[in-house]
Amino acid sequence: MRGRLTLAQINASLQILHAAAASKYKILHQNPKSMTSSIRSLYHRFREEETKETKGEIFVVEADLKEFTQVKMDRRFHAVLNVLRHCQRLREVRGARLVRYVLC
Repeated sequence: MRGRLTLAQINASLQILHAAAASKYKILHQNPKSMTSSIRSLYHRFREEETKETKGEIFVVEADLKEFTQVKMDRRFHAVLNVLRHCQRLREVRGARLVRYVLC
């Protein structure tokens, strides 16, 4: 759909998004008292990013993708996100200077 993207590239990007979400929600489901200080700061950042539109939804932001994966946030990756949004595998929730990518 967008340029010369292949189905394998789109599926690989979707796996990257799922891996980042799994890492994020693994931290969110831990007991905060048993966390180290660096993980606790991530935990609080995750809680601050949540809004009423994303309550109960699984979402990631660009900072999560940079933290948990080795993906480059270039034009090609944003094109893949547009394709996933068009195919309704992903939706964007914008607000508070953040773009939250909600996995559907």
